[in-house]
Amino acid sequence: MLYGIVAATTAFLLAAFLAALVRPCALRLGLVDRRRARRVPALGGLAVVGATCLVAFAGDWTGVAPLGTGVGELLAAGGAVALLGVVADVWRLKTRFLLVGTAVAAACVVPYGEFGVAGGLLGAGWIAFVAVAFKGLDHADGLAGTVGVVTAFGAGACAAAEVMDGLAALLSVLAAALTGFLMHNWAPARIALGATGSLFTGFVLAAAALVTRTGYDPAASAGVLFALTAVASADVLLVVLSRLLAGRPVLRRGPDHLAHRLRRLGLTSQGATVVLGVASFAGVLVAVLVHGGWVGRTGATCVACVTFSLVLLLLRVPVYGPRPTVSTQVSGHLRVRNG
Repeated sequence: MLYGIVAATTAFLLAAFLAALVRPCALRLGLVDRRRARRVPALGGLAVVGATCLVAFAGDWTGVAPLGTGVGELLAAGGAVALLGVVADVWRLKTRFLLVGTAVAAACVVPYGEFGVAGGLLGAGWIAFVAVAFKGLDHADGLAGTVGVVTAFGAGACAAAEVMDGLAALLSVLAAALTGFLMHNWAPARIALGATGSLFTGFVLAAAALVTRTGYDPAASAGVLFALTAVASADVLLVVLSRLLAGRPVLRRGPDHLAHRLRRLGLTSQGATVVLGVASFAGVLVAVLVHGGWVGRTGATCVACVTFSLVLLLLRVPVYGPRPTVSTQVSGHLRVRNG
């Protein structure tokens, strides 16, 4: 218990300190993310990754809090995904490359002995999906960090219920590091997670959640895993459906994510993050209760139904401006030339 408090406090302070160091470096290198006509320095995820890995490996190295079988490998794979995120933040890699690279890392940590080859590959694909979904949540100030903290506590509770102490400790350290980072990332954000931090967070959370469901019924596990990541999954589903219906490229960035639509409905940036954080807490709470056997699997089914219903409702919120016609473009060019 004492180590847990010390580790969480250390991760919190270290992440806050490292984020303050990274910010001027990102500005000097021109690594920024544009949000609502303002530029936010990226690479803030280095603070979360650094704090989490340093504290977790220190506990394992000293023997005070051994990570246990497979947890060190999971964290190492998460570090590899973070390096991929650094490359993406610097050179703007396309999403398809991030998805493939994350899936390869996930394939190295999935317990095939429990899931089989087919189940393991499916699990690796799901981990990659969640990691990329968390990258999508980084579109709004404080959102990916808030959802990450809530999800980490939920997955940590599931790990503790399975007496996976090393995994539970890792998740508590990650939650603390994200909380420290939120001191700089809350609206108006002074630094963003970037692909580095969002991919790492989503990867570790998804892989840890999958491990906690080892040995359980696949159908029930699918419901629990969806409930744990309901907000991130809803964001991906909303964006994909919206762009397909509008005839827009699915992988091209646009103002059509969850927080964008909530702001269109009148919420402030902080308000949208709070609403989605509460929604994430509701889904995570149901997932923990189902995992612990206090609520039947119908609870996870209800989360899925509510999520899909909200996605359909938010699809009705207009987010794309009218496309300029040919005549409008021509007149615009003429005005520029005459001016």
